[in-house]
Amino acid sequence: RTKTQNFCRNEYNLTGLCNRSSCPLANSQYATIREEKGRCYLYMKTIERAAFPRRLWERVLLSKNYEKALEEIDENLIYWPRFIRHKCKQRFTKITQYLIRIRKLTLKRQRKLVPLRRKIERREKRREEKALIAAQLDNAIEKELLERLKQDTYGDIYNFPIHAFDKALQQQDAESESESDAEKEEDDDEDTDKREFVEADDSDLSDFEDMDKLETSSEEEQEEEEEVEKKASRSKSKGKTPLKGPARRKRPYIEIEYEEETEPATKTKAA
Repeated sequence: RTKTQNFCRNEYNLTGLCNRSSCPLANSQYATIREEKGRCYLYMKTIERAAFPRRLWERVLLSKNYEKALEEIDENLIYWPRFIRHKCKQRFTKITQYLIRIRKLTLKRQRKLVPLRRKIERREKRREEKALIAAQLDNAIEKELLERLKQDTYGDIYNFPIHAFDKALQQQDAESESESDAEKEEDDDEDTDKREFVEADDSDLSDFEDMDKLETSSEEEQEEEEEVEKKASRSKSKGKTPLKGPARRKRPYIEIEYEEETEPATKTKAA
C-alpha cells in the first residue's frame, strides 16, 4: 500500500492501480495490452459481449514493428476514450522496452550459478577416504608377500606372478639410486661449503721471499747475456761488409798429392 493509492491484482488492469477509471471490472468498455511468449496483444471488451463471458475479450495480434503497432492501436481504438487509448500506447512502449532488455541479456555472456549439493559432496569425500585406506592396505599386503617370497617362506609350493616380483625389485633399485644420488649431491654441497681462508705462517713468508730473490737474480743474468751478445754482433758488423745473398759455409781444407811414374831409359834404347 502506498500513501495515496493501492495496486490492483487483476491481470487485465491497464495501469496497475486500483481506481475507477482503470478498473476492468467497473468499466463495461475497456482495453489493455498483454504480452505472451514475446508477442504483444491488444485486448478489447465491449458491452455487446457482456452476456457472453466466453467471448468477452477480443484479442488482436500487434506487429513487431513499433510504429506499425501504434498505428494498429489507433485504428482499433479510433472512437474510444482518449484516456484508454493513451494508456494502451504507454503500456505497449513499456512492454517493448523490457522485451529488448531481455534479448540483450540473453545474448550477453552471463555467469552461471551452480548450486552446491552438500550431501553428494560429503558422500564422495567419504568414498575417497575409504578408497585411499583400501589402497594403502593393498600396498601393505603386497609388500609383506614380496618380503616373504624373498625369504623363501613358501618355497616352491605356491605359484605367484613373476612380473609383480620384478616390479618390486625395480622399485627398490630406483629408490636406492635416488638415495645414492641424493647422498652424492649432499657430499658435493658439503665439499663446496668447506672452502676456508687461513693465515700464512712465517716459514711460508720466507719461502715467498726466497722465490722473489731467485726470480730477480735470473732476470739479471738474462739481461747481462743479452748485452754481451749485442756487443759481439756490433764488433763483427764494423769490420766486414754485409754479404749479399745467403751466407756460404766454409769447406774443410783438403791437400791432394799427385805421383808421376817415369819409365827406365834402357827400355827406350832397346826399342
